[in-house]
Amino acid sequence: MKHIDKNILKCLKLLLAAVFFFPVSCSKDFLDQEPKSFFTPENALNSPEGLNAVLSQALIGIRAEFYGDGAPMITENIFSEVSIEGTTDKAGPAQDLNAQILPDANNNSGDTNKINFFWESFYEGIKFANTVIDRLDDAEFDSAEQRADILGRALFHRAYRYYRLTHQFGDVPFLLNEINGPKLDFVSTDRDVILRKIQEDLNMAVPMVNEVAPGGEISRGAVLHLLTKVNLALGDFQAAITSASQIIDGGQYALMTERFGIDAGVTEKDVTWDLHRVENKSLPGNTEGILVAIDRLEFEGQGAFSGGTQIQRQAVPLWWRFINTPDGQNGMSDSPEAEINLVTDIGRGIGRNRGTNYSTIEIWKDANNDQRHKLGNWYDMEDLVYNAPSLKNSGNSYYGKNLELYLPNGTPLCSDTIRNWYGFPQYKFLVPDPTQTRPRGGSGDWYIYRLAETYLLRAEAYFWNNNNELAAADINEVRLRAEADAIVANDVNIDMILDERARELYYEESRKTELTRIAYIFARTGRPAYNGKSYNLDNFSQDNFWYDRIMDVTDFYNVPGLKTIFGVSFTMSPYHVLWPIPASAINANTQAVINQNEGYPGAENNIPPLTTIPEEL
Repeated sequence: MKHIDKNILKCLKLLLAAVFFFPVSCSKDFLDQEPKSFFTPENALNSPEGLNAVLSQALIGIRAEFYGDGAPMITENIFSEVSIEGTTDKAGPAQDLNAQILPDANNNSGDTNKINFFWESFYEGIKFANTVIDRLDDAEFDSAEQRADILGRALFHRAYRYYRLTHQFGDVPFLLNEINGPKLDFVSTDRDVILRKIQEDLNMAVPMVNEVAPGGEISRGAVLHLLTKVNLALGDFQAAITSASQIIDGGQYALMTERFGIDAGVTEKDVTWDLHRVENKSLPGNTEGILVAIDRLEFEGQGAFSGGTQIQRQAVPLWWRFINTPDGQNGMSDSPEAEINLVTDIGRGIGRNRGTNYSTIEIWKDANNDQRHKLGNWYDMEDLVYNAPSLKNSGNSYYGKNLELYLPNGTPLCSDTIRNWYGFPQYKFLVPDPTQTRPRGGSGDWYIYRLAETYLLRAEAYFWNNNNELAAADINEVRLRAEADAIVANDVNIDMILDERARELYYEESRKTELTRIAYIFARTGRPAYNGKSYNLDNFSQDNFWYDRIMDVTDFYNVPGLKTIFGVSFTMSPYHVLWPIPASAINANTQAVINQNEGYPGAENNIPPLTTIPEEL
């Protein structure tokens, strides 16, 4: 990351927080307070250092999705086919979506969901980007190249947010300028208009942004990667092939195929393990990372996140409770002093991000030698052993033996199979956590974009362009690195591509966003999906591939009568393909209309969205 003066950064945080999306009026008491410094936008944003400080804040906003208790990434996962919300001992978590996902609900909490986090965080990032873009002419630069790089990165940040917003919320307010005061007349803009504009911006940004960037910063490769996603979203499949190929064939990036990094000398491990060690993700020799979130314990207070990834808490099963031996004894212990110390290895999970049978079982049935599913890299519950010290102390014969789920008569030995019993990728979830005796998943770098996804994006573009031979070749680049069996052209369809994305990118990709993007492509093109159905944009919220995919491959929302131990049902409807616009944003917007998505209260007040970009934007 570029070095930024801490005083400038601190002051800019305060300045930029002063005016946010849908600001409210200020009290006189506030206005009467004495100023604590003489930093203003006019004198703090007139240099490359000041502008870079703003972009540093935008970068922190991107990273925030992957860190903390109830990380926003979980919400992306549970609104897809790869995960469900596994918290089963209370009401509130996003499970009965028909009842819980409403515009005025508490949609920004680790105990419910983080839908509104994305709305608030992304518009904050858009504000940062627009501030930089609008104030470029106030600053003096050392060179034209320096100015271009800053502008290009600002365009990336704005485009990143709008790409996500248009696949999370659909038509949204489109802001292209800095807002310096209260504004109460926001309107919704058609998502295609937004996507076309950010496609234009990203094409402009590609030559501007430096090809090589400091660790964690935006590089030209990151711009091209995002551009590939936008090209796909717009149905510009040849353009997507071109932008992805610029990364793949550009010489700067390559898949990691040889052992490297911190555990390179551990013979029983492999390159898949090495690739996902947090210590290795930002190594200079790692040619696969395109955009990496930088998070180190020693950086806390400088953009690092308190508590780190929390991934061993969020995504690992609650294995340490409610699992009995076949003779009815408590089988598990989370004590770090236990002779068989499981908690230090896999963490003290609570099962909040519960992988579905699809992502933990079905896509691995023909795994064979796939590194991503071999023992040591992947744990099924049956790979763990009964470790409760009481078993050893009593001489119980099951101590140290592998877990069993059922008695011979079919009686389950685990009282909560939703939360306590599912497989998980240990090679991704093992994050050193020196601050906790019972690890939760500590600080560590995380991939946002990496080259394996670029290959899969290009494979998808080839598929949409009816070139399955080249699609299969790109998919095999990813599969063969993992020692998985090669596929052939006849194997390629969207089902297969989504399966491979789930195998390779679990808890990395924004799964709901990407699945919705594909649903929009099916609706845009009218091309029949592998399920035999065709879709269209006219009734997208009533009938879409996103919903049909989840219903087809998962075993939660499509199982009548399935309830948590607390008594909560799992429900979902097609309109959940788009999240509700926060009621607070709509209600505060008293001089115009922000549309609500169909299926949610308030949609009856909608008006046609803008189909052009007004000059004042």
